Amino acid sequence: MNATATARVSHRAVLAIAVPIVISNLSTPLLGIADTAVMGRMGDPKYIGAVAIGALIFTMVYWTFGFLRMGTTGLTAQALGAMDGEEIRAALGRALLIAGGIGLMLIALQWPIGLAAFALLDGGAEVESLARTYFDIRIWSAPAALANYALVGWFIGLGRANVALVLQVFLNLVNIFFNILLALGLSWGVAGIAAGTLIAEVAAAAAGLAIAARHLRFYPGQWTRAKLMDAQRLARTIAINRDIMIRTIVLMFSFAWFTAKSAEAGTVTLAVNSILLQFVTVSAFFLDGFALAAEALVGKAFGAERREDFDRSTRLSTGWAAGIACVLSLFILVYGDAATDFLSIDPEVRATARDYLFWAALLPVLSVWCYQLDGIFIGATRGAEMRNAALASSALFLALWWLFLPYGNHGLWAALTGFNLMRAASLGFYYPRLRRELA
Repeated sequence: MNATATARVSHRAVLAIAVPIVISNLSTPLLGIADTAVMGRMGDPKYIGAVAIGALIFTMVYWTFGFLRMGTTGLTAQALGAMDGEEIRAALGRALLIAGGIGLMLIALQWPIGLAAFALLDGGAEVESLARTYFDIRIWSAPAALANYALVGWFIGLGRANVALVLQVFLNLVNIFFNILLALGLSWGVAGIAAGTLIAEVAAAAAGLAIAARHLRFYPGQWTRAKLMDAQRLARTIAINRDIMIRTIVLMFSFAWFTAKSAEAGTVTLAVNSILLQFVTVSAFFLDGFALAAEALVGKAFGAERREDFDRSTRLSTGWAAGIACVLSLFILVYGDAATDFLSIDPEVRATARDYLFWAALLPVLSVWCYQLDGIFIGATRGAEMRNAALASSALFLALWWLFLPYGNHGLWAALTGFNLMRAASLGFYYPRLRRELA
């Protein structure tokens, strides 16, 4: 078995996972910027709008199946901790089978999915026609796109976040190259952007499978149908993924509610909240790296049944995350006004954003705890607890939103802050019991 399986939990081990994930997260928006720049050269804003709507549909659909990444990370890390080479293989195999099945289902159901999506996202006749072209092309890479989720989760579970970074950068570079070649060079327009993304997703999946095959040589064991289709383990995998999927949908609903209520409050409020949420999102890019480090290291500790490693994994990863969160909150507080002025030239938006900036500054330092606990429970493959926490937190969010209606946008931000605090508190309630499982 590879020495990685028995390495001691250390600051270096945390950073070896967190830093590549942070870099990968920060590189992802470059693709959207490149797509916008390419479409911007087409001379009509309808092209930018079409790609934005089409990409949003896939973001929302694929985010629903984010359990393919999260569930695979926890199961793989536990197999690594138990030094079970065959289960390491089976964890990947099951995830790829599920990804392939869901991908084929999405292709088969593309007509009703598109019908529902475009009914919700009304961008006008011309924009919708172009967005449908994008959707009709890109949907065919669904199995590859979801396989990439599974592969990234598997590599993170093995503590190989550097490979996940390489795959993400490779996907982005291939995508940008073919977007420019097809959309501008061959004048395919929106169809070229969709085809470029399709090619990139398939290429990344192929590269990921090739790298996975090389890595498996370091873990003794063989592919066996009995292990892959083991009824008990398969049922466990499905149960974990089901609960994480419910949790993800509930979180998506809560953030969609926040956006919808921002829109109802008026154009200026919507613009202000969108800008401030960008600060929160960028902060999450940094903090996500340490949550994923917790996933991998906690999962390995559970697989090895070592409470000492579990405690050290949670302590070190959370210590780093809390420190970074404080820096991020301070940065937003100090430089948030300047960043807002850069993102908007509208005087009313700038002035209004200053009234609510402190909420965006508070969120990193208050939300880091729910991010970390998410990572810990994903590593421990405790999907039911995460599902219950999300449901309770969403219920509180709606209650707080209603209670704070008289306070306007401040009340909306207070409800969102309470939502994340409740996520941390509810998972914190389960934490002592989780720790006791490791005698």
